[in-house]
Amino acid sequence: MPTHAEETEGTADVKLSPRHSTIETLVGRLLEGDRGAASRLMTVVENRQAGYRETLRRVAKHTGRAHIIGVTGSPGAGKSTLVNELIKHYRGLGKTVGVVAIDPTSAFSGGALLGDRVRMLGFTSDPGVFIRSMASRGQLGGLAAATVDVARILDALGRDIIIIETVGVGQDEISIAGLADTTLLVEVPGMGDDVQALKAGVLEVADVLVINKADREGANRLANYIKTTMRLLPHPEGVWLPPIVKTVASDAVGIDELAGAIEQHRTYLMERELLEKDRKERLRVEVLDRTRDLVLKRLMRNLESSGKLDQLLDDLMLHKTDPATVSHELADGIES
Repeated sequence: MPTHAEETEGTADVKLSPRHSTIETLVGRLLEGDRGAASRLMTVVENRQAGYRETLRRVAKHTGRAHIIGVTGSPGAGKSTLVNELIKHYRGLGKTVGVVAIDPTSAFSGGALLGDRVRMLGFTSDPGVFIRSMASRGQLGGLAAATVDVARILDALGRDIIIIETVGVGQDEISIAGLADTTLLVEVPGMGDDVQALKAGVLEVADVLVINKADREGANRLANYIKTTMRLLPHPEGVWLPPIVKTVASDAVGIDELAGAIEQHRTYLMERELLEKDRKERLRVEVLDRTRDLVLKRLMRNLESSGKLDQLLDDLMLHKTDPATVSHELADGIES
């Protein structure tokens, strides 16, 4: 059942036809702070319904103001509890907050538990908090394909802070860095920390390292492992060094310090004019990724409809050609 903080639509009636005026009206309501319009537009972009490109085009000029915080880490690290406490902190400062909580999708049914929504029900009556749960739908990296689009709608809605919490699939979950201005990596003592912390790949995406459940035995040892690993990574002079913040989110311990570290990172980006530079690089990657996906889909559709793919596969099976040659032929056949 939809929650007030997330799904309740406004009382104004919106005509469903023509589509153009519908999207225009919804975006207008969105910019006025209408949460119901925001929810409907999120559904349009998440499900790639008719009008989703128009939606993104209309909201684009109203984005870029929110600070986006990514929260990633292994399952069981307490990310949702940490996000809850960050919401409370920012609301205490009078800031509005939007949350995109990515939930894992069943490999069998395609359904999702959407458990983060359940855990955040305490904010359902707060108009300054908007929570959207999304199913990952098998997307690698713990992020739903439309996450960035939903975040843009939250930005246009006027949220000061947008928090994206990922599924939590372990060390491979690094794509959050492609969406967030500040990325938090949440670790917890007692979960094979010495091995996990020494896998430097995921540490390299972190702007702030969080040791949650720091009241457990081994928290200091984990911090030392992380510090040792960080010293092995290349750090050019003047570059941001991720601080390590210890928290006990269930008791609201260390949240002020964590928020302070996030603000310090934001200040660092602003003072060195890196925020816009980083966002431009993320846009470059996003545009190329979207273009690649579109080209591949169109290529596959053409190959399957013409029967050429089966013919090429038959030639490969008969050893008349090789995969590298076929790939180059297909690439050369793509219209520029």
